[in-house]
Amino acid sequence: MANKGRVLISGGAGFIGTHTAHELLQAGYQVRLFDNLCPPVHDGSGQWPVWVPAAAERVLGDVCNREDWRQALAGVDAVIHLAAYQDLLPNFSRFFEVNSVGTALLYELIVAEKLPVKKVVVASSQFVYGEGRYECAKDGVVFPNGRNVSGGRWDPVCPQCGGAVTPLPLLETHANPKNQYSIAKYSQELMAVALGRNYGIPSVALRYSIVQGPYQSFRNAYSGVLRVFTLSNLAGRPAPVFEDGRQLRDYVNVTDVARANRLVLESDAADFEVFNVGGGRGYTVLEFAALVAEVTGTNLAPQVTGEYRVGDTRHSVSDITKLQKLGWQPTKTPRDSVQDYVKWIRGEKLDKDYAAEALVKMRQMGALRKATA
Repeated sequence: MANKGRVLISGGAGFIGTHTAHELLQAGYQVRLFDNLCPPVHDGSGQWPVWVPAAAERVLGDVCNREDWRQALAGVDAVIHLAAYQDLLPNFSRFFEVNSVGTALLYELIVAEKLPVKKVVVASSQFVYGEGRYECAKDGVVFPNGRNVSGGRWDPVCPQCGGAVTPLPLLETHANPKNQYSIAKYSQELMAVALGRNYGIPSVALRYSIVQGPYQSFRNAYSGVLRVFTLSNLAGRPAPVFEDGRQLRDYVNVTDVARANRLVLESDAADFEVFNVGGGRGYTVLEFAALVAEVTGTNLAPQVTGEYRVGDTRHSVSDITKLQKLGWQPTKTPRDSVQDYVKWIRGEKLDKDYAAEALVKMRQMGALRKATA
C-alpha cells in the first residue's frame, strides 16, 4: 500500500489514540504517537501499553511543553490532537493547562516554524453543549441555562415559562459549556477553527459522544459509565447510578470514532467545520446499567444513589446528520462496546478497586453530591 504520509497522534497511547493508530496504519499511513504516559490513564511506569501498535513511532513528551511538541511535529504531514485532561474534578487550572494551552502551543509552533502540516483534527466533546436543546410546548425550541437539582428535580425547565421541556438532538450550531472540562474543550474547538482559518491550516473539530470499547483505562474511573459499571459488577457490587438513572446518554464505539477521525483527516469538505460523532440514539443510564449487568453475567440490579456530579448535564444525545453526509455511519452498538470491553478487562490485572476509590475521592472533593431538599 502506498504511503499516505506521516500523522502525529497526540495522546497516542490512550484509548482513542490506539484505535486511531491501528485505523491509520491499516489505511497506509505512517503513524507517530506522542504521549506523556501519565496517571491516571496510565500506570505510572513510563512503559508504553502492550496494545499500542508496534509499527507506530513513539515520542514520550507532554503537550504542555514546547520542546516536546517541536520534537513530535518534526516531519509530520497531519496531526490528530487527542491528548486531554478530562473528568469533572475541581482542579480547574489543570484542564486549561493541558487542553487549552496544549492546543495553543500546537498552532503556535506550526505558525512560528512554518511547518508543512496539511491538516489538524482536534478532539472536542459532546459536553460543550451544556444543558443542550429542548422543546417547550409553549415557547418552542429553548436552551436551558442549567438546572436546579434541589429536591431531586433532575430535569431542566423552560427558561422562559418554567414549564416542562422535552430533550431534542444536539446540533453543531449550538454550544453552551458549563463546567471546567467542557469550557476547555470548547476553547480547543475555537482555536482549531479560528486559528486554522487565520493561518491557512485546514482544521476540524469533532465533538465525541461517550466513546466506549477496549483499552479504555480502568485507572481513570472518575467518569465513564462503562468503566465504573463494569468494575463495580465484576467486584460483586451493583452499578452506582447517579440522579434517578433516567438521564439519556449517547454512546459510540471507539472503532467508529477512529473511522470518523480518518474520514475528516482525508476530507477537504470537513475543513474548518465542527462535527458530532455519536451513536445515533439515546439510552437511559438504567438501560445501560442493565446491559452491563447482563454482559458481565452478574445480573446485579443497579443502585440509584440520588447523587449527582457537579456540572453534569441531564440529557445528551447528538444529531449525527452532518457527519453522515460525509459518508460516515456508526456500525457498532453499545452491546458490542460492552462485550468488547468486558472481554478485554477480564484479561487485565487490577491491583485495587479503582471504581470504589474514585467514588470516595469524588465525594471528598465535592464533585459528587447529594441533592438538597
